[in-house]
Amino acid sequence: MAAAEPERDDAPEDEMKQKFREALERKKRAQAERNATGAGKDPSKVHAAHGPAGGKRTFRRKSGG
Repeated sequence: MAAAEPERDDAPEDEMKQKFREALERKKRAQAERNATGAGKDPSKVHAAHGPAGGKRTFRRKSGG
């Protein structure tokens, strides 16, 4: 069976979807190249997830009552 030709009313939507898919593929290719070369100062997306690891702990009494 041959694929049916899309109707003219749906053609702009299909064209837009194709453009988005192509843009997404370009983006994925660019990200893969950056990750492969290790470009950039820090490839990690998480920065300073936690506070300082060391240091003296301080405790404060609750005020009010």
